[in-house]
Amino acid sequence: MAASEDAIRARRGGYKPENLIETSPLFAWPIRPVAVIRWLYHYLFPWIAIYVVLSILTWKYLTPELATMRVFHAKWVGFALARNLILVVFVTSFWHIYLHVLRLQGTEFKYDSRWLARNNPLFLFKDQVWDNVFWTVASAVPIWTAYEVITFWAFANGYVSGIDWRTYPIYCGVLLLAIPLLHVLHFYFVHRLIHSRFLYRTVHYLHHKNANPGPWSGLAMHPIEHLLYFSGTLIYWVLPAHPLHVMFHLQLAALLPSQGHSGFARLVARGKPLIDAADYNHYLHHKFFECNYGSDWVPLDKWFGTFHDGSPEAEKAMMERFRARRGS
Repeated sequence: MAASEDAIRARRGGYKPENLIETSPLFAWPIRPVAVIRWLYHYLFPWIAIYVVLSILTWKYLTPELATMRVFHAKWVGFALARNLILVVFVTSFWHIYLHVLRLQGTEFKYDSRWLARNNPLFLFKDQVWDNVFWTVASAVPIWTAYEVITFWAFANGYVSGIDWRTYPIYCGVLLLAIPLLHVLHFYFVHRLIHSRFLYRTVHYLHHKNANPGPWSGLAMHPIEHLLYFSGTLIYWVLPAHPLHVMFHLQLAALLPSQGHSGFARLVARGKPLIDAADYNHYLHHKFFECNYGSDWVPLDKWFGTFHDGSPEAEKAMMERFRARRGS
C-alpha cells in the first residue's frame, strides 16, 4: 500500500487506520474548547455542508409549493418519488463507479481487500451489487418518499407546527446543524432494537449479508428496517420545524449511507489522499456485528459498553462479552 507509513494490514488484508477511533469531544468533561471547535469544523466540512446545500437546492427548485401538497395527487407524489430515485442513483453510482467499477485507486485505503461478491447464492440474483440495488430501489426509495410526502402534506394542512425561518433564524440554523446528531441518536436505538434476536433473524440479517459492504449496501435493508430507519423524521410532527429540516434529515439518512458503506477510508486523487469517505467505526460493525451500533459523533456505544475503537484490547473485551452472553 502507498499509505504504509500511516496504516497496517487488517486481518482481512485491508486498510486499518493507525490511530484508534475517538469519540466526539462534545460530550467530554471537562470541556475542551479548542478540541470542540476543531471537531465541529470536521463535522461540518465537507460532507454535512454538501448535504445541507443539496437539501436547500432540492427544497427550492425541485419541490412543489406547500399549497400544492394539501391534497395527495399522483403528479407531485410521483415527481417526489422520481426525484428521490434519481438522487440516490446519482450519489451512490458516484461512489460505486469510482471505487468499485473503475477502481481508480485499487485497494488503497480499502478496509477489506476483497471485492464485492458475485455468483454468491447468499444474495438475490447471486450478485451482491444487484441485490443491494434491488432493496434500495424497491423498498428504500418508496419508504423514504412516503415519509417525505406525508410529512409535507401534514405541514401544508397545519397538522404539524411549521415555523418561518425569517422569524426564528437562530433556532432554525441550530436545529439544521444538529440534525446529523439527531439522526445518529435515533439510529443507535433503532439499530439496537433490530439486533434483538427476533428482528435480527427476520429483518436485519438482510443488511448484514454485506459483511464486506459497498456503496449500494447502505440502504440494502428489509422494508421493516426502512420503516424504522426513516422514522427519525417523525420528530418534526412534535418539534417545531421548517420543511427544509425534514428535507435535509431525509436526504442525509438516504444519501449518507452510500459514503458510509463505500468500503474505503479515503478517496485518492493523483496518488494523494484527497478526502475522507467511509468511517472505520461502522466498518467494524459490519465486520463484528455486535459493536459500534451508532456513530462516534454521539458516544452512546461508549456509554452502553458496545464501543470498539479498533484496538486488540477492544476486540478482546468484545469477545469476552460474547462468551459471557452465551454462558448466561
